[in-house]
Amino acid sequence: MEMDRRELADFLRRSRERLRPQEVGLAAGPRRRTPGLRREEVSQLAGMSADYYMRLEQARSPQPSAQLLGALARALRLTLDERDHLYLLAGHRPPAGPFAGEYVRPGLLYLLDRLHETPAQIIGDLGDLLAQNALAEALFGCVCTVDEGDRNIVWRWFADPFVRSAYPEEEHERVGRLHVAHLRAAVARRGNDAAASALVERLHGTGEEFTRLWERHEVAVHRSSRMKVVHPEVGLIEFDTEALLTPAEDQRVFVFTPPPGSGAIEALELLRVIGPETAHRSHV
Repeated sequence: MEMDRRELADFLRRSRERLRPQEVGLAAGPRRRTPGLRREEVSQLAGMSADYYMRLEQARSPQPSAQLLGALARALRLTLDERDHLYLLAGHRPPAGPFAGEYVRPGLLYLLDRLHETPAQIIGDLGDLLAQNALAEALFGCVCTVDEGDRNIVWRWFADPFVRSAYPEEEHERVGRLHVAHLRAAVARRGNDAAASALVERLHGTGEEFTRLWERHEVAVHRSSRMKVVHPEVGLIEFDTEALLTPAEDQRVFVFTPPPGSGAIEALELLRVIGPETAHRSHV
């Protein structure tokens, strides 16, 4: 990513001018002519030299480090959106925002309930099934019956042979590789934190298959794909899956839509009538 010195300089200057001295614990003083903070005050708050900060505002500095940008963001009391903008102007990828974890925002739950004609689920970045609508429950089974530690779809794929009965056998290798490749990407984004490390260690204990796929080091974030599900009453249903990233970035809304011209629309109509009673107890 390239540094945009002119835009960075303008953003720093305007952010400095918008910030009042009393907001950072400084006295305004009777003879202050500069709107907002002075340059030397920002440099002092950020723990950097006044000369280097002056060159940043004059669009003639070398590229600042990510550590320095973090200090500037704190000194200027930037919001998360403003902080990310600062990083991008300086030619750096913004740091990851706070994780939502298992908390699903009420608006997302409302969205799931309004999708009457399409199965939809909210899945965490490590594969934890957090919520699903009625049609997804009818297709994949009720999450309420699954222990909290076993709601992870990657874990269930490798640990519970019954899960695979919901998929044609010829799809098993591809689906397994997709799960592992997506998990690889999530683990790296998290910096191999405690939750990610514990899940990977647990998965290694499921047998040779996961270890073999993990050692391939394939990375592929699950954004869209074509999948086939075998329902015990409806039969084979084909879907296109689309992943919508939530603002917290560690949750995705997966929507399962019928491919154009397929029989999936009729299958979903029948599934709505049947309800969740005969659904698989597995999850995608």
